Amino acid sequence: MVFFENAPAKITLSVDVLGKRVDGYHDVEMVMTTVDLADRVALTSLEVDYIDVSADNQYVPNDERNLAYKAALALKNKYHITRGVRIDIEKNIPVSAGLGGGSSDAAAVLRGLNKLWDLDIPLSELADLGASIGSDVPFCVYGSTALASGRGEIIEELSPPPVTWAILAKPNIGVSTRVIFNQLTLENLPHPNTKRILEAINQQDFYKLCDHVGNVLETVTTSLYPNVQRIKEKMVQAGSKGVLMSGSGPTVVGLVEHQHKAIRIYNGLRGFCDEVYVVRIIGYSTTC
Repeated sequence: MVFFENAPAKITLSVDVLGKRVDGYHDVEMVMTTVDLADRVALTSLEVDYIDVSADNQYVPNDERNLAYKAALALKNKYHITRGVRIDIEKNIPVSAGLGGGSSDAAAVLRGLNKLWDLDIPLSELADLGASIGSDVPFCVYGSTALASGRGEIIEELSPPPVTWAILAKPNIGVSTRVIFNQLTLENLPHPNTKRILEAINQQDFYKLCDHVGNVLETVTTSLYPNVQRIKEKMVQAGSKGVLMSGSGPTVVGLVEHQHKAIRIYNGLRGFCDEVYVVRIIGYSTTC
């Protein structure tokens, strides 16, 4: 029996860093939502106690380094499962892009195995387990719109944002989240106004949201990769109302109200950037 689970990409509407923690992580405050660009994860239950993972992308490891592998192993260990699983991942989300592809794959494995093996574990418990795998995994388990705090593992679900379309533009570089955080200077950061972003979502006010989106990590990523800043400028010139980098980058997100405008911006960016996508924002849970 094969079970399929979608693993949607996530984008950040706000990224703030509040301080350094004693455990080496940073305290963050992030507003995140999901889009309809997604990996597809196929799970085949095995009678033998073995985890086999395979992804159709040369930059994704097919061994215990893969977050999907770690998710299956964590679930097996915690709940004493002696069966195995084959995990096949069809990659559509760019790798090392700030779009949470690996974390979403791991979350899809947790959700999918919960159903495939009839474990009946609540999503909240799966999210807690996901926190041991990666900071973005808890959000991806829920797969909706949320305010994430702590190191990213504390999730407060929100209403979907008042946005229907987004342009994603990724230059041909990969960014290490660890490197970006290690080079972040906490003094004099241009903090986004998270309160105003939450108000915009509650009020379904597209323009207010666009006025307040922001990402403190851009200060590091754009200094290391100036092309990220150039893409931001191109997006603004093309007519995107709210433009910011997603996560630690390098993907730049442009928020757009209407599909026809999103397609026009997409066509204008294709010759300038290696990977460009027009996506629809989901923003609500499709996991139930």
